[in-house]
Amino acid sequence: MKQRALILCTANSARSQMAEGLLRALADDRFEVFSAGTRATQVNPFAIQAMQLRGIDISGQRSKALTEYLAEPFDYVITVCDNAAENCPLFPGPAQRIHWGFPDPVAAEGSDADRLAAFVTVRDAIEAQLREWLA
Repeated sequence: MKQRALILCTANSARSQMAEGLLRALADDRFEVFSAGTRATQVNPFAIQAMQLRGIDISGQRSKALTEYLAEPFDYVITVCDNAAENCPLFPGPAQRIHWGFPDPVAAEGSDADRLAAFVTVRDAIEAQLREWLA
């Protein structure tokens, strides 16, 4: 039976979206992966672009509010930003809570290339953390 993982961030636009795509790609069939935010916004175009550079298409993912999943059981609830860790409600069932704080690439300034580079840096940090966790 697949384990269920929910990845949370504030806006579900960048870090949690990239983590969802990465975990799905890295874990094969071991996990059912979901992501959400303390509020729903939209998937950041730079997150989509950074993932495309990695060979993973997240363009079909959508930003979701945490409330969509409150009644569902999860094995793991992973927060990837400090704000979500502080505002994450308790989940029913045996969910193990994991917190990994990553900087918000949406806050990056400069040219499009500079901003994309910030997303790629965070994507690579998330991937390294997920690989270590899965090992």
